[in-house]
Amino acid sequence: MAARLAARPRRLLLVGMMGSGKTTVAELAARRLGWPHLDSDAEVEAATGRSVPELFAEGGEAAFRAREAEALERVLSVEPAVVSVAGGAILDPHSRGLMRRAGTVVWLRATLATLAARVGDGAGRPLLEGGPAGALAALDAARHDLYAEVADAVVDVDDKTPEEVAEAALGAIGER
Repeated sequence: MAARLAARPRRLLLVGMMGSGKTTVAELAARRLGWPHLDSDAEVEAATGRSVPELFAEGGEAAFRAREAEALERVLSVEPAVVSVAGGAILDPHSRGLMRRAGTVVWLRATLATLAARVGDGAGRPLLEGGPAGALAALDAARHDLYAEVADAVVDVDDKTPEEVAEAALGAIGER
């Protein structure tokens, strides 16, 4: 596996459910590496001038996912980089292929209890309207195997500080 990872582009991609800590951990890892941090959700917002909830309200989930896939392609054109990948980007087969080829993919895995505690009432997260706990369980069921499919490494984030998770993620690219 080390030879395969060494031949990959110099990108660390963090995937996982909302609330798993992708953005926080990516910022820490990027700082340690001296690489830029890119966030696919932030790229969608920058390109459209609208927030994720606004985009969902205007065009629905399908329209948002199309913009999300375009944004992922843009952020994956930068090397080196640490990329926090939007949680739902994993749903698109083309995006999954891009992730696998773009660098080392680390799945930040969390229990539903941890995710629910972190997202709180789900404010600002369109997919959690109507009850975060049930929505998170359904999303996790739909995405779990897809995260496993693209991951080169898995870091369980429960009971770990962001710094500990970043250290483990950096270990996946040999940068401890």
